[in-house]
This record gives sequence, C-alpha cells and structure tokens, in this order.
Amino acid sequence: MKDQLESLVMQMYKSGILYSEAVREFKKRFILTVLLENQGNQCKAARQLGMHRNTLSRTIAELKVDVRSLRDGARRPPRSARPLAVEKKAAR
Repeated sequence: MKDQLESLVMQMYKSGILYSEAVREFKKRFILTVLLENQGNQCKAARQLGMHRNTLSRTIAELKVDVRSLRDGARRPPRSARPLAVEKKAAR
C-alpha cells in the first residue's frame, strides 16, 4: 500500500496538483468511504474516524459532501405513525 501511495503522490506532484487540493481530495474520499460503510450514519463514521461528530459534520459541510445521497432512505416513522408501545406488566 505504501508503494501505491508513493506512486499516487508522485503522479499528483508531476501533474501540478497543489498540496491543499490534494489534502482536500484525500479528506473527502476518506470520509466518503467511511460514511458509505456506515450508510451515511455520521455518529458511527465519526467514531470510526476517531473524531467528534460535530467535527465530522463541520468537515462534511466544508467539503460540500451530500450525506443524504449516502443514506438508504430507511427512516424511523414519526411518533404519530408508530404503533402504541405495549406497557410492561408491573413487577409483583
């Protein structure tokens, strides 16, 4: 993997990509990969990345990543649409 990274860095350097552009693109790809693995769940992704959820959210906004496209669309229904919870029997 180290050789692949060195080769990629050399290609980027020779093609004239600025350091700031390379870092931005790396961050974006790395974060997108972890978010995809977690179906867009930022809490889980932040935990895996070793950062706070707020830091991840801020970074996502800075990188202009559309997290909505990563989610599978399955959302919890609103409380009004959920069936009533069965009350637990009182302990005797």
